Amino acid sequence: MVDNTAQQQDESQLVAARRAKMGRWIDDYGVYPWGKRVDGLISLEAARAQFNQEAHDTFKEDSENDNRPIVKVAGRCIQHRAMGKLTFLVIRDDSGDLQISCSKAAMPIEQFKVASKLDYGDIVVAEGKMGMTNKGEICVWADSFELACKSLAPPPEKFHGLSDPETRYRQRYVDMYTNEETITTFKARSLIVSTIRSFMQDEGYLEVETPMMQPIAGGAAARPFETHHNALDIPLFLRIAPELYLKRLLVGGMRKVFEINRNFRNEGVSRRHNPEFTMLESYAAFGDCETMMELTEGMIRASANAVGDATAIAYGDLTIDYAKSFDRITYGDLFERALGCSMHDEESVRAKASEHGFGDATTKNHWLLVSDLFDAHAEPTLVANRPTFVTDFPSAISPLTRPHENDATLSHRWELFIADMEIANAYTELNDPDLQLQRFTEQLDGADDEVNAFRSLDEDFIHALRVGMPPAGGLGLGIDRLVMLLTGMESIRDVILFPLMRPLEQTDETDS
Repeated sequence: MVDNTAQQQDESQLVAARRAKMGRWIDDYGVYPWGKRVDGLISLEAARAQFNQEAHDTFKEDSENDNRPIVKVAGRCIQHRAMGKLTFLVIRDDSGDLQISCSKAAMPIEQFKVASKLDYGDIVVAEGKMGMTNKGEICVWADSFELACKSLAPPPEKFHGLSDPETRYRQRYVDMYTNEETITTFKARSLIVSTIRSFMQDEGYLEVETPMMQPIAGGAAARPFETHHNALDIPLFLRIAPELYLKRLLVGGMRKVFEINRNFRNEGVSRRHNPEFTMLESYAAFGDCETMMELTEGMIRASANAVGDATAIAYGDLTIDYAKSFDRITYGDLFERALGCSMHDEESVRAKASEHGFGDATTKNHWLLVSDLFDAHAEPTLVANRPTFVTDFPSAISPLTRPHENDATLSHRWELFIADMEIANAYTELNDPDLQLQRFTEQLDGADDEVNAFRSLDEDFIHALRVGMPPAGGLGLGIDRLVMLLTGMESIRDVILFPLMRPLEQTDETDS
């Protein structure tokens, strides 16, 4: 453990100095350090856009002829330089930075004294003419200046930015105002989500909401988070997927539905996994997995164009072209290309599993071995910078998917992979209630793993299928991972505002 005693003492002294300064401002200038409502504010970006070169030049030649626009802005002080009768500071908001220039002759003396003694991190409001300094810097020449909030905690390294990832994720509020790229990333995330929402609505999909607390953990194979409803005295689970509820809506007569939802899976934390994550899930009556393929490709392309040039978006060392048609390959072809044998050849599959060190190669279900080998050895052979649909998954690992009419071992299911990540998963939905009941029963009986301990048969969903669900296509797409790809962020924590973190007392342990 690192001894932080000296650092903590330094910070304590800085905080004490800031508190003392705040006390003097209150006593000497009547400053209220926590601000008040301010009307008429515009963003720093909008203020900068109002700068008028012609008005500035005219004023410079004839100070009596001043048509420079007046603006009122607010932001956090990130740079500060006091030079006697002039004080220059740079403030920041979520639209960017702007210089504020203060002259002792242009404003009440109490306001100028506050401006000249400002601390990094203080939040201020300034009003004045848009102009330019002698060095050519666009600025607000303030004739009114007030403190909106005194910052008692000193910023990291005088706004050189947070660099330690641990601190950035724990103190996102500091990360955001010290690292401009952080706000840029989350603005892009918002734009991507709104683009997806608009795209889905334009395609005729209705946005709906389904329960986050569910009596049965269904819709995916994952360990859920458990909770309890006191009034009803029943156990509940945070949803691992909204699938079974959305399909009920198709039974009820809705033709096209989607939900941008939060899901919760009580599993590991890594650069690509957060226990709380965001997904798009959608269903189209009378569609199929091909319908979902066209939808997904168009949606991702629209999102890529919204945040940049879809033909060339960087992710790590990769440059990905989302404008081209995505590649396709069958699960079986990819398996055979990578492992040199057919996934249908049980003897060869077991031999390959044994060769690659799978300890259960002789006893495990053949199709589960196929899945394990595929994940470990076939999936990594995909070309990372080529978005690729892997189609025709084995039915044995696709319990909610309609099987092929001419080969029941295969299903109408695909997954989309980009940059070595699974981004989306889609099915031609299984709507045969008897076969679905059989699949659920096999799933419940076929394993005694930790996840299965939380599963139970959703009899109401089976009843809904008996009422009748039209043939349909369904899609699940990981919003967080898509945002990673389109913003160039290689950790999921960089695209989630407040990722799950270990308690501070456990930080000596390393996340996987």
